[in-house]
Amino acid sequence: MEGSYFMTETNEIPETPETPSNEPTAEQPENAEPAASPEQPAGAEQPASTEQVASVQQEQVSEEVNKDARMWAMFCHLAGLAGYVMPIVGNIVAPLIIWQIKKDEYPFVDEQGKEAVNFQISMSLYVLIGAVLCAITCVGAVLIPVVAIVVGIFDLVFLLIAAVKANSGRHYRYPLTIRFIK
Repeated sequence: MEGSYFMTETNEIPETPETPSNEPTAEQPENAEPAASPEQPAGAEQPASTEQVASVQQEQVSEEVNKDARMWAMFCHLAGLAGYVMPIVGNIVAPLIIWQIKKDEYPFVDEQGKEAVNFQISMSLYVLIGAVLCAITCVGAVLIPVVAIVVGIFDLVFLLIAAVKANSGRHYRYPLTIRFIK
């Protein structure tokens, strides 16, 4: 039963008049477009298959980014979490150290390290400006912890997004960041 109609070695559906092949025939040249289906008018674009979408997404990931570079770039972003242990300086010093150690070895870490350090400096600056503005007004003095919490949540969310993007090899730029280091 090796050549049987019901069983093929490649587990493909055998060609019958109901299931035509997509390969060109003598009547259909190789570069001819397939005929439009009744549901789709002629000239309309074919929907992209999942394989095509996946290949386009893989092409968007930079070719030069290897696994180690992605890992160190992710660590640069996650090092900003040190600010929750040592406020004010931990969130700046930790990414700065990782960036300084690995920037010459990996261009991707150099770029993402600058982004992480710039973002952490900006967040620290925003907390200090918010605290000073709240302290100037008598009523605002009560709002200093609220400002710190709001900026801290903003910092955490975008830090995690950047770490995930860096780990997948995508270049990420933080919003609301002042570019101190270029």
